[in-house]
Amino acid sequence: MADATENLKTLVSHCKEYGFVYPSSEIYDGLSAVYDYGPLGTELKNNIKNYWWKSMVHLHDNIVGLDSAIFMHPKTWQASGHVDAFNDPMIDNKDSKKRYRADVLIEDYISSKLEKKIDKEIKKAKKRFGDDFDEVKFRAEHPRVQKYLGQIQEIRDKMNEALRDDDLDDLKELIEELEIACPVSGTRNWTEVRQFNLMFSTQLGSVAGAEGKLYLRPETAQGIFVNYLNVQKTTRQKLPFGIAQVGKAFRNEIVARQFIFRMREFEQMEMQYFVKPGTEMGWYEKWKAFRMHWHRSLGIPESFYRFHNHEKLAHYANAAADIEFDFPFGFKELEGVHSRTDFDLSRHEEFSGKNIKYYDHEEDKSYVPYVVETSIGLDRMFLAVLSQALQTEMVPDADGNESERTVLKLAPFLAPYQCAILPLVKNKEELVQKAESVHRLLRAQFNCQYDEKDAIGRRYRRQDAIGTPLCITIDFDTLEDDTVTLRDRDSLEQIRLPISEVAKRIAEKTNMTSALADLAERFEG
Repeated sequence: MADATENLKTLVSHCKEYGFVYPSSEIYDGLSAVYDYGPLGTELKNNIKNYWWKSMVHLHDNIVGLDSAIFMHPKTWQASGHVDAFNDPMIDNKDSKKRYRADVLIEDYISSKLEKKIDKEIKKAKKRFGDDFDEVKFRAEHPRVQKYLGQIQEIRDKMNEALRDDDLDDLKELIEELEIACPVSGTRNWTEVRQFNLMFSTQLGSVAGAEGKLYLRPETAQGIFVNYLNVQKTTRQKLPFGIAQVGKAFRNEIVARQFIFRMREFEQMEMQYFVKPGTEMGWYEKWKAFRMHWHRSLGIPESFYRFHNHEKLAHYANAAADIEFDFPFGFKELEGVHSRTDFDLSRHEEFSGKNIKYYDHEEDKSYVPYVVETSIGLDRMFLAVLSQALQTEMVPDADGNESERTVLKLAPFLAPYQCAILPLVKNKEELVQKAESVHRLLRAQFNCQYDEKDAIGRRYRRQDAIGTPLCITIDFDTLEDDTVTLRDRDSLEQIRLPISEVAKRIAEKTNMTSALADLAERFEG
């Protein structure tokens, strides 16, 4: 786990140094699990959001967008089950006074004790067998690996059964059986496990008491559900159709950690797909496949992703799976795909007393649609993209020697800046003027950065570190023939081309059109 901890520290430091993410209210020593996105982080976050929106809304004729309010009528959360059931099992260590989620303690034990042992066996075998090593076969046949896998499954079975039955005593017993110690105090002096509701509450205006109590929404989905009939009628949609939304949600997480992975204020990108009852499982499988294709379209290796099917289903679901990502701290949930049945709409119909059934003209009858949901945390997606893209490597320097560089190998269409304009030196007025004119020419089409500070080699390294795909260098030859040097971030290839062709080359490199076209073909296929 030491390498994972160091990798996360490196990432956090990089985010702060280059203006991706800052601790919130840092001059007041920060606020736990709350972060601010800096200039580059805002650009990257918006680009991720834009790619999701285009792929979910613009690519599909039957999916439209919504921006619902954060505050909703309090009955919304009674109907959804959040008031009674939106809880996490918490346990306190009496010595450190720290509070933990019981299931997270158990999962961390599996990761740090058993999965680490499996990784150690695999590393030894890889070293021994080299290119002939077959990891799949090794996992299936090696007796010690099989023993550890069996122990993991047994622990998870016990945990999932306790969670499913809401048996807090069994959760405590499992923690004691595994001899799990508090990471801070190192002791096993635990309290009982108890449930903790995660919603933030506030008051409406001057209305005191229960009548004025409101909640900050813990998810964006309910805003879609209470508006689904408004959207269906105003957009004249027929089933199946979807409603997509990007918005803030708030959860009073007790165990908020691992940088921006788990925060108290975060952003979700959700799509609720309304379907005819009985067809939901087909759509569930189709959306699972499409969402995995979406992730793979970012150029991240397949080995970073895996599906995890839920054994304990939420109260609203008849099927659920997570797309998990290999973060610096291990595989964790990145996106959920859920078949929510008709639970939400039926409950809102019951609690509101309003008829919100869909009228099917073809069958001449009304019914409550079923819903398939895709829900991804924008902040987690940001962390996933950054953690995989941030790399160090040895590359040739100007003298022909090898030197180390830090590079952010983002998908070009996600990069905060599409290009950087760099005059070769800043103390030559004619070079600076020419570079500024190229900058003015390009900035109407692309998000460009102009940089004239430091030697050109250091500026290249700085652009590599923030993920800029292309650097445009204006030198003395530019003044003679109107050509510039275009440097590629990943290949380090440098080519000469006329200024008149630069915009076309940048567009080809950074345009998301081909990725979107491939996604459209996969969904329709």
